Amino acid sequence: MSKQLYGQGILVTRPAHQATELAALITAANGKPVLFPVLEILDAEDLEPLYALIDTLDEFDMAIFISPNAVNKAMNLIKSRRALPASLQIAAIGRGSSRELKHFGIDRIIAPKERFDSENLLALPELQNVAGRRIVVFRGDGGREILGDKLTERGAKIVYAECYRRSRPDVNAGNLLRRWSRNEINAVTITSSEGLRNLYDILGKLGRQWLKSTPIFVPHERILLVAQELGLSHGILTSSGDEGLIAGMIEWFERHHG
Repeated sequence: MSKQLYGQGILVTRPAHQATELAALITAANGKPVLFPVLEILDAEDLEPLYALIDTLDEFDMAIFISPNAVNKAMNLIKSRRALPASLQIAAIGRGSSRELKHFGIDRIIAPKERFDSENLLALPELQNVAGRRIVVFRGDGGREILGDKLTERGAKIVYAECYRRSRPDVNAGNLLRRWSRNEINAVTITSSEGLRNLYDILGKLGRQWLKSTPIFVPHERILLVAQELGLSHGILTSSGDEGLIAGMIEWFERHHG
């Protein structure tokens, strides 16, 4: 990379098990990743309904995976009981989900090429003529309904499979605030609306003042809207994925510090 992050401290707020790749890219760009997970991914409280659904996968035409966490949790459970039906089409919303599916040996994946969200998945040709098709959506608890609602409008029969729970970690922000006060946190990366709300709550009154004065890099318009709702005026929209976040930060720091 010819352009760099100039040793800037970049807060990485992803769940601990998903932060490695982004942290490595930040380091490769001469930045200093600071890991502070604001989401915790837990197993579903009751796995029996999920096991029952997995046993009937032969009855479905397509499986959609909402996130890398959905892939990891669902595929490990599926592998513990059976093989995927050969006729089952596999779809994923984002690049991370597709990459995770490939780790499980799945190469034929229906997925958007650019913006990674439900709307862009719904725009693909494979999701247009779905009348009468049975589709299972693997997701976390309380996910967005737009995907299932639109596919139902198109005549598909939708079943949700909630295979994990999201939780706010019980963490103390004291050390992070000390680093902020020493000017060691120069940018924040946020990859979910829930994560941003959690960070805002965890930081408390003093930390929110630091957050309000720090550029916050987000890969989707929905997260940017949440930032604005919280009074965070330094939100910067980047392209999707880890590479998009890195490119957006490099461009911003080049413009402001180059």
